[in-house]
Amino acid sequence: MALRTVLVSDVPSLPESVYGLSEGLELSKPTSFRLPGFSVIGHRGIGMNVLQSSDRRTRGVKENSILSFNSAAKYPIDFIEFDVQVTKDDCPVIFHDDFIYSEENGIVNETRVTDLSLSEFLLYGPQKETEKIGKTLMRKSKEGKVLKWDVDLDDSLCTLQEAFEQVEQTLGFNIELKFDDQTVYEREFLVHVLRSVLQVVSNYAKDRPVIFSSFQPDAAKLVRELQSTYPVFFLTDAGNEIHNDERRNSLEEAIQVCLEGGLQGIVSEVKGVFRNPAAISKIKESNLSLLTYGKLNNVGEAVYMQYVMGIDGVIVDFVEEIIESTTLMMIRPPPSSSPLPSPSKDDDVAITRPEFSQKEISFLLKLLSQLIQH
Repeated sequence: MALRTVLVSDVPSLPESVYGLSEGLELSKPTSFRLPGFSVIGHRGIGMNVLQSSDRRTRGVKENSILSFNSAAKYPIDFIEFDVQVTKDDCPVIFHDDFIYSEENGIVNETRVTDLSLSEFLLYGPQKETEKIGKTLMRKSKEGKVLKWDVDLDDSLCTLQEAFEQVEQTLGFNIELKFDDQTVYEREFLVHVLRSVLQVVSNYAKDRPVIFSSFQPDAAKLVRELQSTYPVFFLTDAGNEIHNDERRNSLEEAIQVCLEGGLQGIVSEVKGVFRNPAAISKIKESNLSLLTYGKLNNVGEAVYMQYVMGIDGVIVDFVEEIIESTTLMMIRPPPSSSPLPSPSKDDDVAITRPEFSQKEISFLLKLLSQLIQH
């Protein structure tokens, strides 16, 4: 059916029963939320896959899989980020791309993930039952080539419920709610999809920290309307790509979306922050948290600069390398096995940001701005 855009702000608030949330969905009372210091967050688990890259790290473990999530859990990180879509029979599954590809008899087939049932979705790639053979899983590159999805350590596709059940319980989930950039959505459709996700979270999250995020501004604002237990962040390209929806094109617009919708934070492409560092103070003054994503977050020095600037966390692909480099650069308390004296209980053992003058920070920001132009 044809879908049309309806801005959440243009629709009066409706009672909970209209959303269909009054039955079977029990969310606890709102809880306070604060990111645990400077957070390193695993992108799609231990890192996204880039099939044509010469860097083997981008083809090590299948992204958005239970194996990838638990691989990331071996490192001292607080959250992993992953992508959730909802199948046509209302099951939230974990998959990034809008379309899924397979090859049969030399013919490549393309199917929208949300047009599949759960059983159809799970037929792609390795199967949980070793005696079964799944459909060949392929992926379209940015250049438009459809390639076999080969990685060193493969794993089956999974659901959101399985992630809650099988991933290390202390690891937080940053759940990105995925919607097609090329499609406009009616409010009622968004409510239906978000309710399916919230039901699984309600049933299985228990005490696990959860953050919701989305590039779709109406979905981000609506998931905040539908629940007040978990924080909601708005994702933005911050001007690195231009969209028809103006709310997606700048950090200033992102701040406005958050303030209008009562959201808790912004997740920005890191170049957008480096090009517009003045926005950081505006975000902080608005009582919002700020996370970043992007290729520059795989560079230790760029991550450290964000730490100095007061950004709350980074979403990275090279979890092990970034954890190691940031640990060396940041001042941390000695581990219990260290020969150095342990701090007393009264000592402040939080990470201490180094002191930089405003002139030094301005110079570093100017240098970064020049570097990212190339």
